[in-house]
Formats: sequence, C-alpha cells, structure tokens
Amino acid sequence: MKRLLIFLLLTLSTATFAQVKLARIFSDQVVLQRQQPIPVWGWAKPNEKVSVTLAGQTQSGKAGADGKWLVRFSPLEAGGPHQLTATAKSGKAEAGDILIGEVWLCSGQSNMEWPVKAADNYQAEKKNANFPQIRHFNVAHDLALTPQADLTKGEWKVCSPETVGDFTAIGFFFARELVQKLNVPVGLLHSSWGGSQVEGWISKEGMMSNDELRPVAQQLSTNWQQADSIVDYKLRKQLLKGVDNLYLTAADEQKYLDPAYDFSTWRTADPFGQWDWKGMQGFRGQGYIARQIEIPADMVARQTTLGLAENDSRNEIYINGKKVYEGTETGSRKITLPANTWKAGQNQMVVKYGNAVKLPWFGLGLMGSPNDLYVADGTQRISLAGNWRMMPAFAEKHEYSRFMNNVATSIYNAMIAPLVPFAIRGTLWYQGESNAGRAYQYRQSFPLLIQDWRNKWGTNGRTSDFSFYFVQLSSYGGNQSSNQGSGWAELREAQTMTLQVPKTGMAVTTDVGNPKDIHPTNKQDVGHRLAVIALKQDYGQNIPYSSPMYEGVSFQGDKAFISFKHADGGLMVKDKYGYLKGFEIAGDDKVFYYAKAEIQGDKVVVSHLKVPKPVAVRYAWTDSPDEANLYNGAGFPANPFRTDTWPEVTRNAKFD
Repeated sequence: MKRLLIFLLLTLSTATFAQVKLARIFSDQVVLQRQQPIPVWGWAKPNEKVSVTLAGQTQSGKAGADGKWLVRFSPLEAGGPHQLTATAKSGKAEAGDILIGEVWLCSGQSNMEWPVKAADNYQAEKKNANFPQIRHFNVAHDLALTPQADLTKGEWKVCSPETVGDFTAIGFFFARELVQKLNVPVGLLHSSWGGSQVEGWISKEGMMSNDELRPVAQQLSTNWQQADSIVDYKLRKQLLKGVDNLYLTAADEQKYLDPAYDFSTWRTADPFGQWDWKGMQGFRGQGYIARQIEIPADMVARQTTLGLAENDSRNEIYINGKKVYEGTETGSRKITLPANTWKAGQNQMVVKYGNAVKLPWFGLGLMGSPNDLYVADGTQRISLAGNWRMMPAFAEKHEYSRFMNNVATSIYNAMIAPLVPFAIRGTLWYQGESNAGRAYQYRQSFPLLIQDWRNKWGTNGRTSDFSFYFVQLSSYGGNQSSNQGSGWAELREAQTMTLQVPKTGMAVTTDVGNPKDIHPTNKQDVGHRLAVIALKQDYGQNIPYSSPMYEGVSFQGDKAFISFKHADGGLMVKDKYGYLKGFEIAGDDKVFYYAKAEIQGDKVVVSHLKVPKPVAVRYAWTDSPDEANLYNGAGFPANPFRTDTWPEVTRNAKFD
C-alpha cells in the first residue's frame, strides 16, 4: 500500500510538471502585435506534439528535449477579443480576452518605472483612465546569473481607473495618445528597475561582442557567493583609496575612532537615504559616518542635545575619540550630552551604526529631514545638515542585497530573456542617470544594448529591426558652467550620438525636469514626445516630432552662427523678456563665458565681449540646464550640444 501511494504521488507530480502550458506572458488579456508573425511558446512533455489555435488559425509544434515548444502564427490585423489554446496529450492551456494591436516594451530605470499614481494630476488622470484597449504587464524585479526560460510571476491588466495607478506613467501617456490617434489596442510590456545601470540589461553574448566589455563578460560569476565577493572587492577598491591591504582587520577600523584620524578620503554624501544610492550599492552591515563640528566656547560648559535624525539600529557615538553614547533610539533621535562633552573649536564626531531594524530592506542610512541634524544647548543651535563622510565596516560581518545590477547581465537574464521573442513594434527606454559617471563609455554600451536586443529578437539569423525610442536625461543637479564639465551633459551627448543607429528616436526633456528631484513628475509631456516620434516614424503621420538639433557652426569675426535641423515652425525663445539663455562661448584658451545669443532667421548668433575670436559654442551643457529656452515652433526644446571635441570629464571611467 505504501509503495502504491508513493507511485501515485510521483506520477501526479510528474504529470503536473509536464502538463502543457503557455509562457506566462501569454496570460488572459494579453495584447499581441498586429501585422507581424506572432510567436507563441510554452512547455509540454519532452518531444510531445502540441496544437495551438488563435483567431481561426491552427499551428502545430513539437516540444524539444527540454519540453519547450514554439509556433508562429501568420500576421493578424487589429481586433479581438480572441482565444488562445494549446492542446497536447498531456492537457490543455488557454488564455482569453486577447486583443491584436500595438505592443511596446517599456524599460530602463526609475523614471520609466515611475507610476501614474505618482505623476502630475493623478486624480484627474485616474478619473479619465477608462481605456480597455490599453493593457499593461509588469515584469517583477528579478535577477539571475544565467538566462531564464520564463517569468516567475506577472499578468496583464486592463486599463481602468482602478488599475492605471500602477502602470508605468510614461508608457501609459504614450499608449493613450496612440489609442486616441490610431484607434487600435496597445499593450505595454513593462520591464524596468530603478537605479539600474545599462550593463545589467545587456546579455553576455552582447558584452562578448564589445572590446571594452568583453573582459567583464569573460569573468561573470557562476554563483551568487562568487558574485557577492566580486562586488565586495570592487567596493573596497573604490572606497579604500591609498590603503595597501583592502582586507582590513578590526584593529585597522578601530583607528577610525582616534581623534586625529583623517577621514578626508571617505565617501562624501548627504547622510539621508539609503547608502545604496550613494555609490555603495547593496552593502548590508555596520558602517561609520563622521564629520567635523565647530563648537563655540560658550557652549562647552552646557548640557547639549545632539539630534541625529532616525536610525533604529544600535548606535555608538564618539566625540574626539571618546564614546559618549551607546544604545538604540526610535524616532527622531535626541541624545542628551553632559557639559564638557565638547571642546571649543573643531570637534571630530564618528557615529557607528547598522542596518535599519524596523525597515531592514533600507539598509544603512538616516531617515527624517535636515532639520533633525543639529547640536543645541537651549539658546543656540548648530546645524549638522549637509554632507558627511561615510565608510562601511568591511572588517565586520556584512553581505550584499542582490538588487539592480551589481552583476552585469543579471537583469537581462531574469527580466528580458524570458520575453524573447514576444512580438513587439518597438521599445521605449528611459535610463542613463546611473551611467552619467561613465557617460563617455555610454557611447558604446547604449548602442550595444539596442543591437543586442535586436539580435535576440531576430529570427533565422536575421536581426530584428524594431523601433527603439528613448528619453534624453532631464535636468537634475547643479547648473555649473562648461569650465567645470558635466557628466550628465556628456551622457546626453552619448544619447544624441546613438541616433545614428537606424530606427531610433529621442525625446528631449530638459525643460520638464526638476533640478532638486531626479524624478520629475511631469510624465505627460515625456509620453507625448515619445508618442509623436512613433506616430511619425512607425505610423506615417505627417507631424513635427523632433527637437531642434545642432547641424553646424560657422565663425565670422567675434560671432558664431549656429544652424539647426528640425526647426519646425522656426526657432523661438520661451522667455517673457525675449532673452535667449543657455549658450556659452570660448576661444582657443578653452575658457567658456555665458554668452549673448540671438535668433536671426533660422540661425542663432552667439558672442561675448571677452571672446574676440571664438572657436567653440556649447548649449545647455550642464547637469541641470533648466534655464535653456530655445524651442522650435512645434514646442519642442532644442537638444543640448557642443561644437568642440575637447576632452570629456568621464572619458576614463569604465564599468568593471
């Protein structure tokens, strides 16, 4: 009896595992691409014959040794709903309410991931979001060291006031315009991850095809323990500059508490927020923050309160080498220190703490506001807001949270490979913020990603030619001049250069950014600018679709004359006083000056009294060119550019 029961359980388990099924992407309410062959795949028993029906067509296939089968249906026109059925001896799998229309893959980092519920005018957008022809599939965050066959979760959602809040905002506003202009269903296949670097989205084969990235591909980890050790080594190498032995001991780190210790080489950053976003991705363990504090003489003899914002881990606080506090505090910490804790003049404070306890995913970092960092004695208050010095405690037990792309190719393997070769019209891409420090290399890595994906989607040895439209980095950060250089400007330049790749398009968004927030909430204009590119280039509508693009420069005396392509409706300035801003000019000495600029017909004339013989002009060449205000008559902002080829500030920064 016992043997029979075991036999029945094994038989049932095998049958369940081998029963015919569709890939997860072919769930109820899926949108399939019109006017193209439609690949459909799934799994069955090894070598089993499978019959698949869709919209009156029947295709037959045979599962391979791994159980995977794939069939291709002839192109269909927009419409539906249809039923998809896969039948084999092992059973039947079905998906219903299927529409045929336009499918766009939405990918990148947080600005693509940004949901409708966090975008401008959400309540109004939600109220008017009854678009059953728009469907959205969210690919869950996942990582893998090898390409995965299928997604672990996810389903198609029909757009409604109840569901739209979780849709990618840029994707939704793009799709809404297409539905309204084309009157066909639109499917948004959304696979993005905030903070991700482009290298995580490229396959191993793609990296192997590139001379600079090939060494990375050749050394990819085969297990997560190895991957973590590589991440750990890279972080040590990055942070422990000038240290002979990167593998510090506890005695080495005890020196951090010495009142004379020089922590000027530590990472400089605002202490608020996760360390993950301060160049220490994934570190989980103990860490140190430190700073110098100037204390007036009349405060020394008084009891003081030290405000340290929120971190509910066990803390140790050292002032001038002496431990003045050890313990745990919840909420905004206000620690009472006795008189004579401080000395007059410069004091050195070091705080050792760990991962947040109540929110363990947060890792290291402070929560609260800058007003929560201070020293006060009842009559005066010294702010401790601003940058601190930071250093992980490498000598103590620590680990790495496996998120984003600490390991190259790992996002592609888990979040793109399972989608191949799902038929799509094209890709919408918003990424680059995390690559701004390596902007010069982005000239290679970004076109490589496009070619890599097109290769993966190709069939019978032929590369796919699906459209690839991307969002140029918006305005965020400082408004420095060209004399200081800008990684963000160089990243925008790399994006502009990528327009040389066939069937690409770029939405310029420097005018709808937020210098103080890397996540601007105006996603409506971004979606619109992507939509008009598609309406022009994919759907044949005769409409303006591009920003003014730098075409050439001529120098005549003390003036530079700049010409543009795509000056639809003429060039114009958006300024109530009529002043054109954002231009800089330089001579042979390579010193830039903020320039006088005027529109003269189809050109912009640039000059400055201190540059009698100009040789270079730059426009919007800064991290946050929010003042740049040159547009064409169609309302699109001019693309940032430079006329010179002088050395870049990111030229030597490489992904390793």
